[in-house]
Amino acid sequence: MNSGSIKEAYKEIFKSHSNPSLKEHIQKIIELDTYLPYNSTFFCITNTQDLSFQFISKNLSACLGIDREELKAKGMRYFWRKMHPEDLEVWLTALDELMNFTLKEIAVEDRSKMSYTWNYRLKNGKDEYVNIVQNTTPLEFDNENKPIIGLAHYTVLSSNIEMQVCASAKLLNDRNEYETVYFNNFSQKLLSNNISKRERDIVRLLVLNYSSKEIADKLSITSNTVDTHRRNILKKLNISSTGELIGMLKMNRILV
Repeated sequence: MNSGSIKEAYKEIFKSHSNPSLKEHIQKIIELDTYLPYNSTFFCITNTQDLSFQFISKNLSACLGIDREELKAKGMRYFWRKMHPEDLEVWLTALDELMNFTLKEIAVEDRSKMSYTWNYRLKNGKDEYVNIVQNTTPLEFDNENKPIIGLAHYTVLSSNIEMQVCASAKLLNDRNEYETVYFNNFSQKLLSNNISKRERDIVRLLVLNYSSKEIADKLSITSNTVDTHRRNILKKLNISSTGELIGMLKMNRILV
């Protein structure tokens, strides 16, 4: 797939009809970036209308060895050219499915509470492919309530890690806990399709070492319900313990 085809497919997914102001958002992000330490993550403000990066944090160069002024000047198409060719079509498919899901299934008033995650391989400044996990939160919407401006966080992981190519959407609930409302694994599925969205949320919180009671509080369910879900998860995956489940997920870097 060439750059022109990628551009047209991407623009079709995010086609919009308005031009919201970014001044306030960009200023806040710039102020925050000054105080953040260097680490293995960087963030950008993305504009899907003109395929540009409105802001790129200073960590980009430390993480990828790419000049951030060059990336900002050349925009998203330059970034896309660095993606692994095997991941391009999968990535576009994931974006399209996430956008269609949002427009069909998520109420307009809830769209600002969404968080989207996907992953792909990207060539760094040394011409080596690394794994990127991207998490994007909508900042602005067009007049059709379609998310067009996003705050995107990128985590860079070693190319030695074999990652499942996944995409997910989460909705922030009344207890400030993200609940999975969409998940698709485009690679071989270690977590089978039989695992429900609620069970995925429980698995994700178990990996973070939360107890059944803590999980129940976060998801507004009872501890007994959590324990029932835990038993069902083990049965569906044919494993004997929660420890085995957590070990399997951490070893294979599954995005749940």
